[in-house]
Amino acid sequence: MKTAEMHIEKDFEISRTDDRLFSSFLEHLGRAIYSGIYEPGHPEADENGFRKDVLALVRELHVDSVRYPGGNFLSGYDWKDGIGPKEQRPRRLDLAWKTIESNQFGIDEFYDWSCKAGTKIMAGVNMGTGTPKEAGQLVEYCNFPGGTYWSDLRAKNGHKDPMRIKLWCIGNEMDGKWQICHLNADDYGKKARETAKIMKWVDPGIELVVCGSAGRDMPTFPEWDRKVMEYTYDNADYLSMHRYYENHGNNLDFLASFVDMDQFIRTLIATADYVKAEKRGKKDFNFSFDEWNVWYQSQDKPHGWMETPPILEDHYSLLDALVFAGLGMTLINHADRVKIACLAQLVNVIAPILTQKGGQAIRQTIFYPFRCLSEYGRGMVLQPVVRTPKVETKYGETPLLYTSVVRGDEETVTVFCLNIGEEEMKTDLNLASFGKLAMTEHLCLDGSDLNAKNTFENPNRVVPREIEQVKGAFSKCSVMLPKQSWNMLRFRTLKSGQSGK
Repeated sequence: MKTAEMHIEKDFEISRTDDRLFSSFLEHLGRAIYSGIYEPGHPEADENGFRKDVLALVRELHVDSVRYPGGNFLSGYDWKDGIGPKEQRPRRLDLAWKTIESNQFGIDEFYDWSCKAGTKIMAGVNMGTGTPKEAGQLVEYCNFPGGTYWSDLRAKNGHKDPMRIKLWCIGNEMDGKWQICHLNADDYGKKARETAKIMKWVDPGIELVVCGSAGRDMPTFPEWDRKVMEYTYDNADYLSMHRYYENHGNNLDFLASFVDMDQFIRTLIATADYVKAEKRGKKDFNFSFDEWNVWYQSQDKPHGWMETPPILEDHYSLLDALVFAGLGMTLINHADRVKIACLAQLVNVIAPILTQKGGQAIRQTIFYPFRCLSEYGRGMVLQPVVRTPKVETKYGETPLLYTSVVRGDEETVTVFCLNIGEEEMKTDLNLASFGKLAMTEHLCLDGSDLNAKNTFENPNRVVPREIEQVKGAFSKCSVMLPKQSWNMLRFRTLKSGQSGK
C-alpha cells in the first residue's frame, strides 16, 4: 500500500473558475448533429426535431457553452447555406471530412437548440475559404438589433430578437496543413487581426478567440502562438489550445497524460507573458482550451462520400475515463489563465453521449467525471501541498496521486483525487484551516477491468460507486483511494456546535 499526504490551506488561492471552463463542442461531423442532437421522426424528437433524451443528458452535464459549427468543417463552411427555408438550402460537399452536408441544420436551429439545452453559444467564423467581411456579416446576422439587411433577414427567418452571442472563435487550427486554406502564422495573424476589428465594430461587446497551436507537437509550436498573439494583442481576448490523447500501449504513460497537458499550458503561459512584456502591455492573454479529450486517431477509418457517416465514434473504457478525469483536473488547476475549455465533442463524435439512430442514448464512461467536475468544480481553486510517491513516465517524473481542490463557497470543499498507481493509497488530509468539517460524499470511479465500457446492451457497466464516508467532525482525516481510481471527496464546514452527523 502506498501513502500520501495533502495539506489544504483555504488561503492558498489560485483563481475562481470561469463557468465557461465546463463547455463542450458540436461540429458538423459524423453523427454529432444529425441523429445526435437533431433527428426529426425519432420517438424522442420534439417539434423542432431535437432529441429530448439527448437534451436531458446535456443538461445533466451542466454544460455552460457549446462551440459550433467546427472544427475542421468551419474552414470550408458558408454559414449562409444553413439559413432560410430548409427546402431551398443547398447540399454541399464537405471537404474537411469527405461527407455530404444537407444544411438542414444551421445557426438558427443551433440557437433554438441551445436555448432548450440551457447552454450559451461559442460561435466560429471561417478563416479558410471565408473572409473578414463575411465574419462581420455573421455577427450582424446574429447580434445586431435590426434595421439592416442581415439583422432583418434573421427576423424574417424566425428570430426577431438578436441572439446575443458573446463569444466567437476566429477560425480553427489554421496552423495545421490539413486545414482548408491553411495559413502560416504571419498570414493568419494579419487576417485574424482585421477580422477581429470588423467583428468588434459590429458588436463591441463580444469576446474573441484566435487560433493557437493545434498541439504541442506541432513543428511551429510555440512560435506560431507568439506571432499570432503579437498581431492580435490589441484586438483579441483569448488564444485557443487543442490537445488529444490516446493509449499507445503503456497504461502508466497514458494515465500520466495530465503531465503533458500541464506542460503545454505552462509553455503557452510563458509565451503569452513574453508577448505582454514585448508589447509593454497591461493585459494578460488568457486561453481557451477549446478542444480536449481522449481520441483514438490511429483507429479512424476512411470512407466514401456519404451523408452523416458514423465516424470518430470512440467507445470509451474505464481507463479512458481515468485519463479524461486527470485532464479535466489540469484545466481546473490552471483556472487563473485557462478561462474557457470545450470537451470535444458532446454527442457521438468522441463524446460522453452516444446515440442509436432511432434508438436510445447512453452515458459513456467519460460522462461521469465531466459531470462531477462541472457540478462541483466551480468556485475558488486552491493550491494544496501534496506529498506523494512518484514514478518515471515518458513525460518525466510523475506523481502517483494527482489532485485538484475547489472551495465551492464558504461551506463546502471538494477534493478530486486521481490515483494512477497499481496499489491502494492511504491519503492523509489536513484541512485545519477550515476548522471542523464533515465528509458528505466519497464517490469513486474504478473497477477490476480497465477495458470495461458502457454499451447499449449494458449501459451501466461503468458507473461511479459510493465509498463509506469518514464519520464525525474533524479537521484531519485519512481516506483510502483504490488502485487506478478517480475519486471525488466532498466536505462541508461546520459552525460552532454542529456535529458531523
